Amino acid sequence: MHNHYNKLNAEMFLKRAGSTPVLDVRSPQEYLHGHIPGAFSLPLFSDEERAVVGTTYTHQGKDAAIQKGLEIVGPRLDLFINTALEAAPGKEVLVHCWRGGMRSEAMAWLLQFAGFKCSLLDGGYKAYRKYTREMFEKGFRLIVLGGMTGSGKTAVLHRLREQGEQVLDLESLAHHKGSAFGALGQEDQPTQEQFENDLAAQWMSLDTEKTVWIEDESRNIGKVIIPDALFNEMGKSTVVFLEVPFEERVKRLYEEYGGFEKPELAALISKISRRMGGDLALSALNALDKRNIEEAVSIVLQYYDKTYLYDLSKKSKSLLVRVSYTEFLRGYTEIRGEIER
Repeated sequence: MHNHYNKLNAEMFLKRAGSTPVLDVRSPQEYLHGHIPGAFSLPLFSDEERAVVGTTYTHQGKDAAIQKGLEIVGPRLDLFINTALEAAPGKEVLVHCWRGGMRSEAMAWLLQFAGFKCSLLDGGYKAYRKYTREMFEKGFRLIVLGGMTGSGKTAVLHRLREQGEQVLDLESLAHHKGSAFGALGQEDQPTQEQFENDLAAQWMSLDTEKTVWIEDESRNIGKVIIPDALFNEMGKSTVVFLEVPFEERVKRLYEEYGGFEKPELAALISKISRRMGGDLALSALNALDKRNIEEAVSIVLQYYDKTYLYDLSKKSKSLLVRVSYTEFLRGYTEIRGEIER
């Protein structure tokens, strides 16, 4: 193979990825487990074929593995080119595999033969993952938006974003609202790896010299986990605590979850019954059984309030101000300015 293509480090590769299509030539399962956001999947081998080539390499050596790979991909060369054309009509692509080795080089060689301009990710997807992890070690300028369950923190974040503020919406990336009920109405959660990739992509789109608003969260959001570096920084950042009356929060949660089927809600209450305490959980289930969903929400919310206050007391956060929902929306720029000073 003649190496007529550039090799880019992860930082340059991702900068170029903003305007140039990325072709991920790893196997489908590798792609599903985690990929660069926006990358097109163009697997050189299926999962089964990759295993066959790997076994051949182990038992018969590199030359035999190359021969086996050529036998497999030979009939599909036109398919690769046509698929690449669909992804990149301008015939310029970025290509990567796992470690920046034979798979990406083979695809780049073929595409160049068909007139494409190709650049490779030096070190492959493995180098990209290392780069994103290191990026989260560089520090953050955060303001944490706190408040009891049902305070409308996510809605506030969306409002802030609409007003031009920098926002990192963890729950949106996690496809989960954080509580035991957080998966209701959401898409399936991403893998941990994909959550981290999506988080990194959103972080890279922000100006890290300026303040970023982020919602107060537990370490786990459903089944995904906030990276340690970010979570630790959240724990040291100033909290702006939204004070919203209990009755308003009950109403907000009723509007959010009241339309779901009773068996779904009952199953989730049962799931946290040990943590709630048997009597409290039974009261919530009885209210739900009588179709008094608002009362059930009120009972469950009492449990979440105690849990949130306990968690907040254990964190080394400096609580700047307690402010109402309306007051915050009127004066968030002044609050940010005070914190930044």
